[in-house]
Amino acid sequence: MNNARVLILVVMAAVVAAAVWSDFPGSLAQSPPPPASSPASPAPTTPAQTTPPVAAPAPAQTPPPPPAATPAVPAAPPAPTAETPAPVAPPATAQTPATPPAAPPPAAEAPPATTAPKSADPFGEEQTLTAKKVLMLKSSATWDSAFETIVGSLKSLSTFLDKQNIKPAGSVIIVYTSTDDNGFTYQAEIPVDQDPKNLTKGMSIGTSPEGPTLKFVHRGSYDNMDNTYEAITNYLDEKKLEAKDTFIEEYVTDPLNTTEDKLIINVFVPLK
Repeated sequence: MNNARVLILVVMAAVVAAAVWSDFPGSLAQSPPPPASSPASPAPTTPAQTTPPVAAPAPAQTPPPPPAATPAVPAAPPAPTAETPAPVAPPATAQTPATPPAAPPPAAEAPPATTAPKSADPFGEEQTLTAKKVLMLKSSATWDSAFETIVGSLKSLSTFLDKQNIKPAGSVIIVYTSTDDNGFTYQAEIPVDQDPKNLTKGMSIGTSPEGPTLKFVHRGSYDNMDNTYEAITNYLDEKKLEAKDTFIEEYVTDPLNTTEDKLIINVFVPLK
């Protein structure tokens, strides 16, 4: 029995040595293991004479070279499962807002005004009058018929000049020589460049007023002249100025051809 155990151990050691040395090329080819003894030949009876061969060093003492480092491959994202529903896309109308309507073309700029705006009318402007040759007619009137009487005097002068083919040399003038509560006296004057002939009763050739004055402007009906003269009186009182008894009205618009509410009249107030 002991010999059988020894034989089994020898065979097992040979198998183990063959398996170990098979990992090292050339080792077993150079030193093949000795052939196993036949079971018919019994091993020596002395244990010292039947010692098995010494095994080769274990491969753990000489570790193989480490394999080359291989870069790690990132793990692929997990595929979606039925438990995690995919996000629902928002409706198309929310992603793509409606296109706003096209802006209207800019309006064309208005062309600049061709005429300059009128400046404010002077009120209390100092102005010196120059004497002119005039055809004049003296008369008087009540306040109730003031404008009709003045227009009548101017029409008489204009008709007289037309018969002699004499054109007026300036705007017609009314000079107030005296006033009271009932009415006034005045001179209707039309500037001329030549002396008319055959003057009728009440007409004469003279000169218009001259000298320093204050100029005021009235626009509108003759019936509203009271408001203008009241404003003139307040202006003179405020400036502490003293006027003469004469007032001069120059009709910028012809009273014979202009409606009364469209009148423009320059009022000149001579100062003492």
